[in-house]
Amino acid sequence: MRGAAVSPSDLSHPAKPETVFDRDAEWDALVAFSSATRIGAGLGVVSGRLRQGKTYLLKALTAALGGFYFGAQPATQAESLRRLGDELAKHTGASPPNHWRGWEDAVDALLALGDARPVPIVVDEFTDLVRQSPALPSVIHSAYRRLRESGRDNRARLVLSGSALPVMQRLFCSASPLHELADLELTLRPLDFRQAARFWGIDDPGLALLVHAVVGGTLAYQHYCGDHAPSGPDDFDAWMCRVVLNPRTPLFLEAHHLLQEETDHWDRALCHSVLAAVASGCSTQGEIAECLGIPLTEASHCLALLQANALLHGEPDAFRPNLVRLHITEPLLAFEHAAIWPHRSALEQQEVVKVWRRVRPVFDSAVARPHFAQVCRDWVMAFADPAVFGARPSTAAHGSLPDPVHHADLEADVVVRGRVDVRSGALLSVGVARWDEVMDVHHLEHLRRLLALLGARGEEVAHTRCACYSGVGFTPELRSAEADGDVVLVGLDRLYGGR
Repeated sequence: MRGAAVSPSDLSHPAKPETVFDRDAEWDALVAFSSATRIGAGLGVVSGRLRQGKTYLLKALTAALGGFYFGAQPATQAESLRRLGDELAKHTGASPPNHWRGWEDAVDALLALGDARPVPIVVDEFTDLVRQSPALPSVIHSAYRRLRESGRDNRARLVLSGSALPVMQRLFCSASPLHELADLELTLRPLDFRQAARFWGIDDPGLALLVHAVVGGTLAYQHYCGDHAPSGPDDFDAWMCRVVLNPRTPLFLEAHHLLQEETDHWDRALCHSVLAAVASGCSTQGEIAECLGIPLTEASHCLALLQANALLHGEPDAFRPNLVRLHITEPLLAFEHAAIWPHRSALEQQEVVKVWRRVRPVFDSAVARPHFAQVCRDWVMAFADPAVFGARPSTAAHGSLPDPVHHADLEADVVVRGRVDVRSGALLSVGVARWDEVMDVHHLEHLRRLLALLGARGEEVAHTRCACYSGVGFTPELRSAEADGDVVLVGLDRLYGGR
């Protein structure tokens, strides 16, 4: 069947389908690129980890603009070319091609779709095709060069999408022949914590944070949970048992599958062990290597792989920049390796309630608490009004300093520094985050002691604001300190709805 006819007047700004949640900026960028009327073929790049909705969004785009979509699969080159020819024939209403000599002819046929008008041409999971045909990027570059030299009025808008982040980065880095062609580079990231709460339909901020600590902002996981969220805070434990830890649900093995797909056949056992070490509190390369009893070089190789696939993130300590701390970026992996990994066998034997009762304290301390601190840092960067800290923040990170009096580290969970164009690296705020503690003046005294130590080290702290972040609440004394301007207080309601 020929692709649906779309008049030029309908192509400019089609409304995003109601079935596509959020992604407004991404939709607008894709539509603007795909419907741009300038002469000359364009190239767009869409990347993002698995399960983030890339395919759904790109299929919606081609449907709205009368474009062409092809989803690549692991296969031989001949099989992929045959599938592409069949799909292209269905789209154009022509007979399947029987004369393609290789990707040169296939790419020319795809770009020819843009001879009549601007049209999006999506090749999804492009990295699968490159694995089959390593010369494909050069073939595409040559096809664009031939189009330019011919002077043909072509307005193809080719979109190459992929989930293998290291491969996509390599394909479109500055040394790649495709880099200079790219007009659009778009990355689909997981939903932030506020978007995720809306997506799951959760109004209670405490419950929203607990669910986010388990499944994060990955859209597909709602479907994996049977499209059911906990009905309320009192239903969270039961929901964990009947859905998340239930061996019969798709989410049960998702952490294993995610690591299997993202690490591309590397040493998965070591990757699991490294993630378990990070989830247990090891945050530097040295600590991880020592915990696992492996050489530092072996740990570094695995850590580099996990970071390249956006499963781990390294962040300099806010007070000691040479100290890089690692944390797991995918909440489901952090939850799995902090709380569930040692109990897989018991769960598979249907001892779900017993296991959850045993690991719930571990979940609270090793999963929910650090996740709450990360959400607080995310709030600072994405939602806090600049007036809260006196300037627009540049970074919000964890920081620690040795305390010479107590011979232990003084820690701050949310250290906010200013942007270069305001006060270069200015220390705007130091804060502590406590998921399950009612915070009082002792927490404020801790921050003041930290500021005194920083001041003694030469840090400018005269305008630094103390902040307390709590998932439970604050004492009246601390509320009075807030009224006097001595501390910034941020609770769950403010995290999820305020600035």
